[in-house]
Amino acid sequence: MRIVALASHGGSIVQTVVKACHRNALDAAVVLVISNNSDSKALARAAESGIQTKHLSSNTHSTNEALDTALCDALVKADADCVLLGGYMKKLGPKVLSQFSGRIINTHPSLLPKYGGQGFYGRKVHEAVVAAGDRESGATVHLVEEDYDTGPILAQVKISVSAEDTVDSVERRVRAAERRLIVATLRHLAEKQALTSVARKAS
Repeated sequence: MRIVALASHGGSIVQTVVKACHRNALDAAVVLVISNNSDSKALARAAESGIQTKHLSSNTHSTNEALDTALCDALVKADADCVLLGGYMKKLGPKVLSQFSGRIINTHPSLLPKYGGQGFYGRKVHEAVVAAGDRESGATVHLVEEDYDTGPILAQVKISVSAEDTVDSVERRVRAAERRLIVATLRHLAEKQALTSVARKAS
């Protein structure tokens, strides 16, 4: 399975997937990393791993339509089977969403639909969980649609939260669970794709 990853900042989720591919825990390859931030650590990490990188943003394309077209063209050229959003902070355009419908997945550090949508990302999610006194949190992998953190849920993982937990401790455990979840979900998708390919060839 050929994965193209989109990330805006550190790209730690993407790096987790890259490492899983390298140690053969995942029958896939990250073939391209795209960022809307030319200084993102995600691009630097990808380059260090020998993965092709690309910067596409409002700095490279003056309109949302042009950016959407450029991103779609890059995904098609990379022959992407799966588009992974790992901390990508920009909405995708209609061309990408249409061309790759059902193949774009996002990972979010909450049990969606709780604490999803604009403004809920990273540490802000965990602050909301602790402030609300929730006794569980977790992470979600879902298919991507037009709005933030919407789309069919593919998988979730839960962690318990106690009264003694802090934002830091919740964040740490959710982060670890989220990384295991994305690798497991991608493994399932890769296996499903392989079975479909075998069935197609046999028919």
